Amino acid sequence: QSLAMQLLKLVLNCLNFDFIGNSADESADDLCTVQIPTNWRTIFLEPETLDLFFDLYHSLPPMLSQLALSCLVQFASTRRSLFSNPERAKYLGNLIKGVKQILENPQGLSDPGNYHEFCRFLARLKTNYQLGELVMVKDYPEVIQLIANFTITSLQHWEFAPNSVHYLLTLWQRMVASVPFVKTAEPHLLDTYAPEITKAYITSRLECVPVVIRDGLEDPLDDTATVFQQLEQLCTVSRCEYEKTCTLLVQLFDQNAQNYQKLLHSSSRNPLEITVQEGRLAWLVYFVGTFVGGRLTYTSTDEHDAMDGELSCRVFQLISLMDAQLPQSSNEKVELAILWFLDQFRKTYVGDQLQHTSKVYARMSEVLGITDDNHVLETFMTKIVTNLKYRGRCEPVISRTLQFLNDLSVGYPFYLLKKLVKIEAVKFMLQNHTSKHFPFLGISDNYSLSDLRCRTVFYTALTRLLMVDLGEDEDEFENFMLPLTVSFESVTQIFNSSFEQEEAKRMLIGLARDLRGIAFALNTKTSYTMLFDWIYPAYISVLQRAIELWYREPACTTPILKLMAEFMQNRSQRLNFDVSSPNGILLFREASKMICTYGNQILSLGTLSKDQVYPLKLKGISICYSALKSALCGNYVSFGVFKLYGDNHFDNVLQAFVKMLLSVSHSDLLQYRKLSQSYYPLLECLTQDHMSFITSLEPRVLIYILTSISEGLTAVDTIVSSSCCASLDYIVTYLFKHLAKEGKKTLRCREISQDGQRLLHFMQQNPEILQQMMSILMNTIIFEDCRNQWSVSRPLLGLILLNEKYFSELRATLITSQPDNKREVLDHCFRNLMEGVEQNLLVKNRDR
Repeated sequence: QSLAMQLLKLVLNCLNFDFIGNSADESADDLCTVQIPTNWRTIFLEPETLDLFFDLYHSLPPMLSQLALSCLVQFASTRRSLFSNPERAKYLGNLIKGVKQILENPQGLSDPGNYHEFCRFLARLKTNYQLGELVMVKDYPEVIQLIANFTITSLQHWEFAPNSVHYLLTLWQRMVASVPFVKTAEPHLLDTYAPEITKAYITSRLECVPVVIRDGLEDPLDDTATVFQQLEQLCTVSRCEYEKTCTLLVQLFDQNAQNYQKLLHSSSRNPLEITVQEGRLAWLVYFVGTFVGGRLTYTSTDEHDAMDGELSCRVFQLISLMDAQLPQSSNEKVELAILWFLDQFRKTYVGDQLQHTSKVYARMSEVLGITDDNHVLETFMTKIVTNLKYRGRCEPVISRTLQFLNDLSVGYPFYLLKKLVKIEAVKFMLQNHTSKHFPFLGISDNYSLSDLRCRTVFYTALTRLLMVDLGEDEDEFENFMLPLTVSFESVTQIFNSSFEQEEAKRMLIGLARDLRGIAFALNTKTSYTMLFDWIYPAYISVLQRAIELWYREPACTTPILKLMAEFMQNRSQRLNFDVSSPNGILLFREASKMICTYGNQILSLGTLSKDQVYPLKLKGISICYSALKSALCGNYVSFGVFKLYGDNHFDNVLQAFVKMLLSVSHSDLLQYRKLSQSYYPLLECLTQDHMSFITSLEPRVLIYILTSISEGLTAVDTIVSSSCCASLDYIVTYLFKHLAKEGKKTLRCREISQDGQRLLHFMQQNPEILQQMMSILMNTIIFEDCRNQWSVSRPLLGLILLNEKYFSELRATLITSQPDNKREVLDHCFRNLMEGVEQNLLVKNRDR
């Protein structure tokens, strides 16, 4: 057995080999085509090869038969071009014959390992072969029936190997999707079996509910990622003979909804029975949402739209039934399912040009009086307000509701937004966004601080709706901001009096999240200026004070720093204030104060443990860096003005940047993604526009920065490596230009070149720094799969021209390190690289 195992593993490794090196991730399951070498063809053409592995599966114990099946998965994935058409048909016939044998003797499939591999094997059949080829196989009718029965049995035993169901649904999804393209006269029989599969999935999921609740098992509905993936696959399968699926779903929905109503109105309300019924309804609503959403993938007929109308009516009626029970009881799973349905209905039937003629509204207007998408939008908004009012304590429902509101407020197409703002529920929200009406905006101790996160989404959506008709109406904006004004005044009073810390802190965290949502949505100069005039100077000083006091509490500092970073974003040129306005400079001074305060305070914490260093320190530093980067690249502050008028805010913030940087190790800079993605782009801005600052740094700081660039050049993250290349290019270009000026020094240039002289002197003392970077770049280009070649090529010419002697040595080393047959080729490439290159860094010269 040990020998058989090693042999099977050897075969499997051979078949798993990435023959042409096109798989970036070998752990992924999507290497669906095995690029078998042509000289193996004869082995694959012999029918005995496949027979051998099927025989091994039948005769070996489970541990080994699983490996035989894994080999067969790869055999089924053999590239099509290995065979001629008749050979491929014969090969497929042998595979199908093997499937038939396994399904006629299914004893081995009771082992979960075998079962899983067999499901993968079935999925690969359709991945690599067309439906037109499958139906031509002699045993196709019997085999498709066996596969259908096997799938139905698998779906009914939902608790056995749930991860394997994905592969079975993949097979059916791909088969049904191919139906329109089949040209052969042979029957594909999918119209017989696909509805059976859909029915088995639906009924098995409904039957699992009482078992899950009674035995306290893990509920499949809790794993939403898997559920949505399976529903998406089922959606395609269900569209085959859609009438059968809809009839079944209508029947099940009516039956379950009636039972639910009876239970609600019965004198002896049995909570367990009610929970079971609600669990079933949740599944049914997910199914309806899926099938309605599936319309997009198929060219739908009027009959199908009418059926969608039938199904949708029932969910809208269920919404009324569920909301009538509030605030006494509500079921989280049903609510999440309803929100999923509403979102699918929105994508399919709202704002679409088809909807005016769509039959979906015919049935809905008869039953519910919903005649068009205006009525549907009213239903959406009423549901959103109801959820936000009464389900404030249920975080998943609130967050999904707000996501739905956010999707609606994005407003595509724009006329939808125009319709939305006329709805009473929207007007109510714009005028009453307080904790009295929407408890989730409260700050009581019942809510954890992380619950306050959803407020940002709420205010982003609300502000987008406000913006539709706002124009330049400052009074309207003031009215909208009134609840926040009241909160800020309260915080100011608390700060000036006895100082109830906890309450002030919670209020401020909520306010910072609210304001960030508002600032994110204000994308015009006029509206942004209104917000700036509202917050500056009175309320921004409150935020500064909070950073001073609570710097060691990230729950408080993170939202405030993120708010400041959002303020600094010049999105859509919203920060380009009028010529007479000093707002840009005033805003930068406030940001400078906040970053300096936070930086100085955070460094006083000393050394932190490994698990505390990111939340307590590095996260805040990364937000400060991204705020500073936005300011430097935003093009709304003339930084030369600060020095001219003796204002030290710019110098201070750059010094704070250096102090914070030196407190972080190089490994942490690259290890924490958010930190590296804010530090390296900031460094790129500094080297592009503020080289005088870079050259004024002490040698140890310069070495630190250059080492961080050197290490970032080989980073996997292309944002980091591209920023490193750009920074290096700016430094090298600066040096080269300085050297060029040195060569033709006149009286006038002597003063200018003090900064350059310092940097040149430093580089002459540490020549190995640039040499090492040249070596890294050359090795990356020659030996590695370089994904950002253009970025890597930018600093290369400057490095070569500054270090010509070292370049010659490096070139010789690289050539000699190659095997004899490749040296000539590499030498030729190097000659081509430098051919016609002149001694300058002009764009034309760089691009040669």
